[in-house]
Amino acid sequence: MKRCQVVGATVVDGSGRDPVAVDISIEDGLITQVGASGAHGERLDAGGLTMTPGLIDAHVHLGLSSPIQPQFSFRISAAEIAADIFATAGATLDAGFTTVRDTGGVDGGLVTTIAKGKVRGPRVLSCGPVQCQIGGHGYYGADWEPTELWNSHHLPGLCALSMMSGNADELRRNVREAFRRGASFLKLCVTGGVVGAHDRLTDTQFTVEEIAVAVQEATARGTYVTVHAHNNDGIRNAVEAGVRCVEHGTDLDESTAALMATRGVALVPTFAVVEQLLHDTVGAGLDESTRDRVLGVRERMTEALAAAKEAGVRIGLGSDLIGPAQNRRGEELRLRAQLETPMEALVAATRTNAEILGLSGQVGVIAPGAQADLVLWNGNPVEDPELFADPANAVLVLKAGRVVKDLR
Repeated sequence: MKRCQVVGATVVDGSGRDPVAVDISIEDGLITQVGASGAHGERLDAGGLTMTPGLIDAHVHLGLSSPIQPQFSFRISAAEIAADIFATAGATLDAGFTTVRDTGGVDGGLVTTIAKGKVRGPRVLSCGPVQCQIGGHGYYGADWEPTELWNSHHLPGLCALSMMSGNADELRRNVREAFRRGASFLKLCVTGGVVGAHDRLTDTQFTVEEIAVAVQEATARGTYVTVHAHNNDGIRNAVEAGVRCVEHGTDLDESTAALMATRGVALVPTFAVVEQLLHDTVGAGLDESTRDRVLGVRERMTEALAAAKEAGVRIGLGSDLIGPAQNRRGEELRLRAQLETPMEALVAATRTNAEILGLSGQVGVIAPGAQADLVLWNGNPVEDPELFADPANAVLVLKAGRVVKDLR
């Protein structure tokens, strides 16, 4: 029976309450007590450090850890793609993220390999391949590559970015296939995207009736649908169809935000990827033309965040980083702290994200009964959110009570 205590830290528990100096008792991977309890197994000295719950990124793409265009033009070997994915998984943990929601790109084999402890990485919830409309966002084949050849880019058990559907029946078949491969929720692309060659941000994709088919299939399995959506028409289509979450939400307006709040639909803005593509498009393995598609997105997404907050929408946090440069995942908290308070950014990345992922009370909080996912920071990131952005500041990371990083 593994018991330990983390002593001497200032604790920010993920609830939004003020920090407090208390010791944390852990047994068999779970938090058993918050507060002094005397001798309790091994003692981890965290004096002078600030403790937060393990961070949660609700929008990651572990399967897109190689340069994008080379990965989808057979210029990188399967072995190198796997090595890049494993490196990103480890870097995610080192940045203080102990749980992630992969919103397209990994297959079930990676999720189970990390869960077995064979590869360092966070707890992963995955949608498997993204569900996309033929010719829509999520297709990265060459211009003249026939759609039916797209699945040849999948590496079974490792990564599979997307599946193409031409109608509702094909979509139903594909979402069932995604569940067979281990998906725990579904993601659809219902608008064009920033990183895409075959669509525009103003495009809507899939009809309300088609989106509803995926919702029906997810509901039958006790889970939900989230959608990639930038323009307001696509967002509204998805909300009308019954989805539970919207990713990006760039052009969300006040009336659609109010509808989301009424129906309990969450929003996950993604600012870090916008900064990434504005400053290092080539580093992600994409054409410079991608930068033109990004211009103005940050400002409009900021306005959408404000509209969602005003309407009372539950707002999570996701980085959406792509390509090899995914080691500074905490940039998303730093950027959000510029738009909200640092405490609000932390709560979004912990308690709120746990609620969105369906893990409320299990992760994202420091409370009895929760997983002992803990990060000890060199300094107080609620006072200085710049600390979130540098993985070196996460000096001690515990995942389910096990030390997975220790720089003390």
